[in-house]
Amino acid sequence: MAQSIINTKNVAEADVLIISAPYDMTASFHKGTAEGPQKVVECLNSQIEFWDKRYKVDSTKVIKVAHTEIAGLAKMTPKDAHDAVVKAVKESPAPFNFLLGGEHSMSFGALKALAEKHEPADVTIFQIDAHCDLRIDDSDYSDEEPTEYAHSAVMRRAHEMGFNLVQVGIRAYHETEANYFSSFKNIKVFEWGVGKVPSIQKVVSAIKTKKVYISIDVDGIDPAHMPGTGTPVQGGLEWWYTLRLLERVIEKKTLVGADVVEVSPVSDNVLTEYGAAQIVYNMINTFYKKKLLAHKK
Repeated sequence: MAQSIINTKNVAEADVLIISAPYDMTASFHKGTAEGPQKVVECLNSQIEFWDKRYKVDSTKVIKVAHTEIAGLAKMTPKDAHDAVVKAVKESPAPFNFLLGGEHSMSFGALKALAEKHEPADVTIFQIDAHCDLRIDDSDYSDEEPTEYAHSAVMRRAHEMGFNLVQVGIRAYHETEANYFSSFKNIKVFEWGVGKVPSIQKVVSAIKTKKVYISIDVDGIDPAHMPGTGTPVQGGLEWWYTLRLLERVIEKKTLVGADVVEVSPVSDNVLTEYGAAQIVYNMINTFYKKKLLAHKK
């Protein structure tokens, strides 16, 4: 059997459970994010190099990673899909859960489940994104029945639960979102395209809590590196800046959960799903850095 980063079917023994949530019902521009999780998992299975050059170790020999997919999401209402994600995360026995979207609305379910284990006020959501996702609902751009579970409202819902927000890479937002984030001290927005790119140290220092949940919408990263996404915006985070930023956050803070969302595969270009898989792999290895280094001794 070929080696894979996803190296166990026994969820009970897993250090990490990757939960796929293939859903794009509320996508507002380009559909296809429901296909993202499978493509990212395929890259984890066969394309990512297992040797972590940072720590000089093959992490598949040290870290047990399992995978599950939430079944039946495609036909669910946004509310039912949300509830299904909540249930999947709550029932996971793994010490660390990594959600793969699907659209960004899936993160709301993971955060709702997280709020039952951690006081939201003690957690900062560290969000890499081109958009704030702080709308009330999708009524200003959708002809369908408005839903508060839309991908564009996910961080509004999270903030209403009491989570702190640090948003990085923001470069497109509605007036109502600007009014909202300007009204709260526990929301910090780092806009891209306005002045110089902030140092990694400055961004990390904006996280005031010890606990952090990382939410990565791949459209936050420059489309030169992540072209396959639902709502692409030029001028995002550069690749190596992104990896180093994530590494620093995980090393300095206590990571309590994570997601990578909005991968929408495009024909004849696998760059986005490959990059998303590499980010997942790097984050898992950084989270278990001490375990990997101990294995070398």
